[in-house]
Amino acid sequence: MILPKVRDPRFITVRRGGTLTGADHHLLALWAAACAEHVLPLFESVRPSDPRPREAIEQLRVWTRGDVKMSESRAAGGHAMAAARVLTGAPRHAAFAAGQAAVVAHVAAHELGAAAYAIKAVGAPEWYRVPERVSDC
Repeated sequence: MILPKVRDPRFITVRRGGTLTGADHHLLALWAAACAEHVLPLFESVRPSDPRPREAIEQLRVWTRGDVKMSESRAAGGHAMAAARVLTGAPRHAAFAAGQAAVVAHVAAHELGAAAYAIKAVGAPEWYRVPERVSDC
């Protein structure tokens, strides 16, 4: 399981009864995007022509600036997760990290999913076959 069954009120926005401010929600989103971006080369090494995970991360960043609606970032996250489903191992986890990051716009707690999938991607046995820049994360 990536996300806990009981939601922590610190990851629920104020408008929904939690304690998370809009500014902090955006900070969590940017952190999730950074987590996913660190492992993105693991996906792109096997699917270089599939832009969906990279686009999902970018949509989340655009959402934090207020330039797209939450639903657009959430949709991009779904597309990144669709890209993940046909893969295994590190590339799959990296695409799921991007997808989870993009849906932080919808549910802040998904930032935990982005980080967890990034960790799974780096821990997968095939991670060593990707470009050197990933090892610098």
